[in-house]
Amino acid sequence: MNGLGVAHLTALELAPTRLVREARRAGFSAVGLRLHPVMADALAYPVAAGSQAMRELRAVMAGEGMHVSDIEFVSLTARTQVADYQALLAAGAELGAASLTVSGDDEDVARLTGNFAALCELARGYGLRVDLEFMRWRPVATLQQACAVVTGAGQDNGGVLVDALHLFRSGGQVAEIAPINPHLLRAVQLCDAPLQAPADALIIQEAREGRLLPGQGQLPLAPLLAALSGDVSISVEVPSAGIPVEQRLQAAARATHDWLHGKRLLSPAVQVAGHS
Repeated sequence: MNGLGVAHLTALELAPTRLVREARRAGFSAVGLRLHPVMADALAYPVAAGSQAMRELRAVMAGEGMHVSDIEFVSLTARTQVADYQALLAAGAELGAASLTVSGDDEDVARLTGNFAALCELARGYGLRVDLEFMRWRPVATLQQACAVVTGAGQDNGGVLVDALHLFRSGGQVAEIAPINPHLLRAVQLCDAPLQAPADALIIQEAREGRLLPGQGQLPLAPLLAALSGDVSISVEVPSAGIPVEQRLQAAARATHDWLHGKRLLSPAVQVAGHS
């Protein structure tokens, strides 16, 4: 497993250049960047390929020794026009991102699968993978549903993003990972939570502002990581209301590193600032 990344949702109030600096200071080696809004008028930080803002962001990344793990977030709906995301993919390619994260928000599985396949084909030209993230409250709600779409699309750069909270809150189990082609599961987002889910009305709130740091809850995170491929990309997604952003990032890096190290799931060669 590689160095630790941090999902932008952990500190979404930070614009990309500040996120890169603060994440590096906290001890992360990569960031995810929300360059496209998850819904209309939602917070995001578009950066156009070839722009002055892009050059400044790349300079900060180089100076901090950071890289971009993924760009987000595209909702694949019945109205999706895949060609609309060419500029987003171009930006991701210039940033050196590994993947684009999308969600499945179309009840028509055939159309959704077709759009996912077309987006993968477009993304291939930019050197990006497309990872489908399942969430309990969306049409693609489970690991099995996400794998069915990706497999049906038949694209070698298509994958499934496994968010620990979404896996267990959707009723998923670690045992379900074993039969899946490891090539489909290239990235995991870690957080923790009580084993008992909140009321249905609070599921989205928990995901967006109520997650716990790895090791502070009861989710079977160690078995989850053990079931995934050894080269899976690990990032931390722990948005938490009421904690100052710098403290939030520092706590996320330190707690995750300590937990991974304690479980012997982090290579000794991978260090987080303040640890040896």
